[in-house]
Amino acid sequence: MSNQHYEATYLVETPLPLAKVAEVIAGEQSCGTFTRVEGETDELRARARATVVSVRDLGEVEQPSMRSAWLDRKGVRERSRRGEIVVRFPIANVGMNLPTLAATVAGNLFDLGEVTGLRLESVRLPGSYRRLYAMPRQGIVGTRRLTGRSDGPLVGSIIKPNVGLSSAETAALVGRLCEAGLDFIKDDEIAADSVHAPLAERIPAVMAAVRRHRDRTGKNVMVAFNITAETDAMRHHADLIAREEGTCAMVSLNWCGFSAVETLRRSTDLALHGHRNGYGALSRHPALGIGFLAYQTLWRLAGVDHLHVHGLGGKFAQEDAEVVASAKDCITALCDEDDRVMPAFSSGQWAGTVEQTYRAVATTDLLFMAGGGIMAHPGGPAEGVASIREAWQAVEAGESIADARRRSPALEQSYAFFGNG
Repeated sequence: MSNQHYEATYLVETPLPLAKVAEVIAGEQSCGTFTRVEGETDELRARARATVVSVRDLGEVEQPSMRSAWLDRKGVRERSRRGEIVVRFPIANVGMNLPTLAATVAGNLFDLGEVTGLRLESVRLPGSYRRLYAMPRQGIVGTRRLTGRSDGPLVGSIIKPNVGLSSAETAALVGRLCEAGLDFIKDDEIAADSVHAPLAERIPAVMAAVRRHRDRTGKNVMVAFNITAETDAMRHHADLIAREEGTCAMVSLNWCGFSAVETLRRSTDLALHGHRNGYGALSRHPALGIGFLAYQTLWRLAGVDHLHVHGLGGKFAQEDAEVVASAKDCITALCDEDDRVMPAFSSGQWAGTVEQTYRAVATTDLLFMAGGGIMAHPGGPAEGVASIREAWQAVEAGESIADARRRSPALEQSYAFFGNG
């Protein structure tokens, strides 16, 4: 792959010849359409048309994943096959334009009549092209610096109840969670600029609690305020966070869009905590949508610093192998600069999911968040945090969790309370 091109890999399902469908994809997403048109010269095609790099047949499927009215009209009755297709695109067709890049590698492809399934699995960019886009302002290194946590995982929690607390009640809870020993606290994705706790009121109240804790202990807890909204409103609230000495803003990526997040990135040095809520609609079907490797590549071009990957043994539908692969994608550089982002583990996490997480990802460059696993601990939030930290210390030291439980009341309580499901 040259510096003038980027590549996308697709899982394709079709009853038509895979090579033919690969050419349809290459043409449809560059200079072509279903037939050659006036002005589509050989010179233009040589310069602007995408090309098929490879086609790998993965075999026949029992049933098509989706129905296609186009295939029905054509009377196609053959069984579908799946294949992996790699297509190379000219960078000049896109330039530095993230929404158009996304529209090119995904866009109308999901609606193509020729396919009964299509999934974008990865996007591979030359380093010179990746560097045109935003880098994370904080990433792993900056997040560690801002929280003062130089090693080990960052332990975090989520404001619970999700919504309904007033600004004062939220600030009081944050103060209690700071005292419990957390590195990171975040809003829930459905808690943004609510009537009962507007951001203009909640941000100063919460940050006053954070500063009081910092002044007493020297520890600066990172709070990710959910500022998801219209772009100008997000910028306004990011400015307020910065004025109040905050360090992080959370954004629901799928609902704000690339352009809004790019604009926000340009206007603030805050760590941007990228929440992927809604991603299941893009990814959950194995033959449709966008895989996380491609998804995180695109969002990293927007300049986020953290990305959610869900959690091992958690409450969501993803297999553990997918969670692990997603975390490893986040901590793999896209170019020769440190553009890694911090994977954020959450959903059903507690001390009992620490060991499998560490064994699987083999790193502590991560954010390990537990809501109920901390706040529902029978000894209270401080014991919930202690149970998680002690579990991490044990596995990092090569100690068995069984031995750690014998010497740690907080860890033993956690297993006794949560370990039965």
